[in-house]
Amino acid sequence: MATEKKKLITTPTLVLMIISTIYGFGNVSIAYAQMSYAGMFWYIIGGICFFFPCCLMMAEYGSAFNEAKGGIYSWLAGSIGEKLAFIGTFIWLASWVLWIVSSASRLWITLSALLFGRDTTQSWHIGSLGSTQLIGILAIIFVIVVTWLSSRGINGITKISSFGGAFMIIMNFIFIFASLITIVANHGVPAQPIDGIKTFFVSPNPSFQTPIAIISFVVYAIFAYAGMENLGGVTDSMKNPSKTFPKGLTIGAVLTIGSYVLMIVMTGFSVNYNQVIAKLSVNLGNVTYVVFHRLGYMMGVSLGLSHGVNLFLGDLFTRLIALAGLMGMLGAMFILVYTPIKSFIMRSNPDLWPARVTKLNRHGMPAFAMWVQAVIVSVIIFLVAFGGSAAASFYQILTDMGNVSTCAPYIFLVGAFPAFQRKDIPREFIAFKNRFWTMVLVWFVEIIVCLGIIFTCIQPILDHDYQTAFWTAIGPIFFGIVAWVLYDYASKHARA
Repeated sequence: MATEKKKLITTPTLVLMIISTIYGFGNVSIAYAQMSYAGMFWYIIGGICFFFPCCLMMAEYGSAFNEAKGGIYSWLAGSIGEKLAFIGTFIWLASWVLWIVSSASRLWITLSALLFGRDTTQSWHIGSLGSTQLIGILAIIFVIVVTWLSSRGINGITKISSFGGAFMIIMNFIFIFASLITIVANHGVPAQPIDGIKTFFVSPNPSFQTPIAIISFVVYAIFAYAGMENLGGVTDSMKNPSKTFPKGLTIGAVLTIGSYVLMIVMTGFSVNYNQVIAKLSVNLGNVTYVVFHRLGYMMGVSLGLSHGVNLFLGDLFTRLIALAGLMGMLGAMFILVYTPIKSFIMRSNPDLWPARVTKLNRHGMPAFAMWVQAVIVSVIIFLVAFGGSAAASFYQILTDMGNVSTCAPYIFLVGAFPAFQRKDIPREFIAFKNRFWTMVLVWFVEIIVCLGIIFTCIQPILDHDYQTAFWTAIGPIFFGIVAWVLYDYASKHARA
């Protein structure tokens, strides 16, 4: 009876889980800022060639290791051994560390948008500290405060993230509704002209004109679908996983891909690329607020309202999306400063860690590990912020760092899949039954992920932007080396 009650996930439930876990409007605005309409093609490719097959692989992992509590560490350890699992999961941890780096820095843009209706951070300064340096200092202070509060078990603020998530869904519907009003009022004429079929393949962004730069956008597309590993453990909660999961995944994938395509197209009906996006004041940190401000303004223009009302609508839309983002960001920050690191440390072999790292304080928090993480985050923020970058470069670096670090763990998860299949571990859900075609698919996905990462790191070098190239690649490399050294040292110490 208990088993029957547990199996509650139906196809519609799974579809909603997929969309809510994967889709994010920030990915829409960033795609439009980088590629305009051309971003749609790569989001479709990313969905078909990465998201769909990877989801099926994660579902098989989750079905086989449904009793394991260690997530991807358990999956990798059971497939390719403890050492590679430790290194792969450590690199996965890097993606969350860099998420903290990015979010702590972007938080101040969100706060500015909420208070002033636009991003004013580029005019912030104190004494000799310019905008980027001041944002860096504020981000470091914020990380320290959040770490201190969370390490003491004070995480009640996490509850606001659910309100932020619900509010963000509402804002997506507002975006669609306002866009439809603008489209109808303007008789279907887009603000960003569609000049034949090339519009959907060629970006107006001068930074995405070369083949290497264009292919590097694959990383953005992969990042837009990241997080499917969190769906891997749901197959044991389905009544008929062999039918429910593929069906739900197909519907969820089509709707998610369709949502990205639809929202990018709708953005083009209110936001002219050259007039709005190509300004020096627009960067990957504030582009979402710029898009929403422009939508509110253009909706007013299309309805024939006064200039003052149009500006008010722009500020209102900006403040609403900023409020949703701020609630979600604050709630997530208080959770993610400890959950990934605690999960990894508690679920991996305790002999691989120094005793102080695995020790929990009286609040049940790995305080020492959290403070080590806070130091690493603060150092990265300081070095990037004080590296001489302007705001646009600063947020480009943060975005590329996060994207590459998020994509890198999939090299391990996808690459380990053939070894996992050879284990013949009993599982309810099996999507891939032909070993040959499975290997072909694995190599195909691996090549896509690796090329995207490599070209994302190479492109700044070709542009002689060595600072961006360094920070883009350093996350997975640094954490991979640290994991390798830690594992080898712990193994030799254990044998001794």
